[in-house]
Amino acid sequence: MREHAYEGARRPKIKLISGRLKMRREVAEPLKRGVFLVPAAITSLGLLSGFYSLISSINHHFELAATMIVVAFVCDGLDGRVARASRTSSQFGIEYDSLSDVVAFGVAPASLVYMFALTSLGNLGWVLSGAYVVCAALRLARFNTQVGVVDKRRFVGLPVPGAAAMIAGLVLAYSYCEFNSARILAALAAPLTLALACLMVSRVPYPSFKSIKHRDRVPLELLAVVVIIVAAMITLPQLTLFLVSSAYVLSGPMLFVRGDRIGRLGSGEAHRQSPSVETAASQPPFQA
Repeated sequence: MREHAYEGARRPKIKLISGRLKMRREVAEPLKRGVFLVPAAITSLGLLSGFYSLISSINHHFELAATMIVVAFVCDGLDGRVARASRTSSQFGIEYDSLSDVVAFGVAPASLVYMFALTSLGNLGWVLSGAYVVCAALRLARFNTQVGVVDKRRFVGLPVPGAAAMIAGLVLAYSYCEFNSARILAALAAPLTLALACLMVSRVPYPSFKSIKHRDRVPLELLAVVVIIVAAMITLPQLTLFLVSSAYVLSGPMLFVRGDRIGRLGSGEAHRQSPSVETAASQPPFQA
């Protein structure tokens, strides 16, 4: 009797240990494949692009700095999709992507707008650019905590890549038009920087394109708009980037005025949409 009772007491521990070994195998299998290097390399390229944009801003190469932010924007859109396609997503990818976004879409755009337009404002200039960096970091932190909790069809607040694209578009459009007025530039950049910072930490809803799959059918009108934007981006990239980013930044307040609000998912739906270890890193922060 004692031996049977002793064996029965040990059984839950044996199940627990086997469960832990199973979880360890599930986590270790993607590491054995080694394919996760591809999305991590793309994220690293975006991080380096943001750092090079920062260096270019310090050296007063503003158009190059804006272009590097656009490169980081492209990398940010690719890494999550590559991770989903190769099934190499992980919690590590989420954290690494967020750290990269802080540099590429937080520090780099703030440094660009400060060196390009806000230096003439003195202390007010670095306060505005510093507020932009802080709000970008807060926006990314909130995004990571709300994955699987809010409706994925809408972003809560302006995504940091969208705000960075707006600043890059302003710099490129201003340089293309060859304006030469520091006062006008500061008068435009100061309220814009403050507005972008406030929109990032606000609860204004913004369209999310994560739910669109490449196999989904889309309306013919949407396809025509995409073709026109691509053609305009090829022929006149400076003004097109500014106009497209401006339209996206304004789309949030328009949705808010229309009465669109961020909806929270129910417990069952949140469980279905919450990312697992295999899919969590595929949430891009224009994602963020």
